[in-house]
Amino acid sequence: MNSQTVTSLVDTLRFKREQLKESLPPFPGTPYVFLSPFFVLFGVFLVFPMFYTIYLSFFTFQGVALDPLFVFEIGGASVAIPKMANLQFVGLENYQRLLGDNIFYQSLLNTVIIFLVQVPLMVSLAMGIALVLNAGFTRFKDVFRSILLLPVAANSVAYTIMFTVIAVEGGLLDGVFIMLGLQPIPWMTDGFWARNLIAGMSVWRWTGYNMIIILAGMQTISPSLYEAAEINGATRLQKFRYVTLPQLKPIMLFVFVTTTIGVFKKFGEPVIVIQSGAPINKTRTIVYYIYEVAFQNLQLGYGSALTVALVLIILTLSLIQFKVT
Repeated sequence: MNSQTVTSLVDTLRFKREQLKESLPPFPGTPYVFLSPFFVLFGVFLVFPMFYTIYLSFFTFQGVALDPLFVFEIGGASVAIPKMANLQFVGLENYQRLLGDNIFYQSLLNTVIIFLVQVPLMVSLAMGIALVLNAGFTRFKDVFRSILLLPVAANSVAYTIMFTVIAVEGGLLDGVFIMLGLQPIPWMTDGFWARNLIAGMSVWRWTGYNMIIILAGMQTISPSLYEAAEINGATRLQKFRYVTLPQLKPIMLFVFVTTTIGVFKKFGEPVIVIQSGAPINKTRTIVYYIYEVAFQNLQLGYGSALTVALVLIILTLSLIQFKVT
């Protein structure tokens, strides 16, 4: 069979396929059929929990319900859909309790302090490292990028335990300070230093990740902008201020928003540090407090109200960052 025959056969099959396609009735929802698994999973695992959390915030949890929620009669059989929980409606009582909850305010303060330490330090380091790696004189850029990105792959529990072992009284850090003739820092017993230890852990882990994002943004800036600035006599600092930073606004917005969300979701690090002896009142974050209320004390209604408040706080901060940037 020569090539001309093969080409003719392929054209015939293509023509038959088009004829069959035109003869079939049109089905306008075909794309949605293929997208339906995503929408089902998105609705079950994200949309439903979100709205159910808001719903729970107006109730108190009375235990697991035994009564059915719905009963469907199918032929001679019946299918019962059980209630998820036995709830008692309390209206805005959970939110009123939240406004007078000193532990909530202390947890919020701890989270904000960690945020104020972690975010400026981490973003500054990421920006500085990205500037160095983006410079023309830097060699072995791929090696440095890979090394700096390695901490992202660390498991949160594993690296928190590692830092805790290093910082515990009599640990490696104490030995280094004593060798230098300095007084050891009570990382695990003093609330101020314990909060800084939690922030330092996250800086170590996420600086490389943010550095990669900022570096990618720098590499998209047109060299012609820097050339024009040089022609006009701009210094390196002026080029950074008037060319690099304005071009990086969308990238920096992404970095700040994602970092803010990450800080206010912080849970694993406080758990390990608190269980290692740190003062709970000074290191408890909002998410850790939600865990205590909802899963240790089984106050799911109040825990849901705390969760709604946390979402509103993060949303407000994100909107402020959008406005400022």
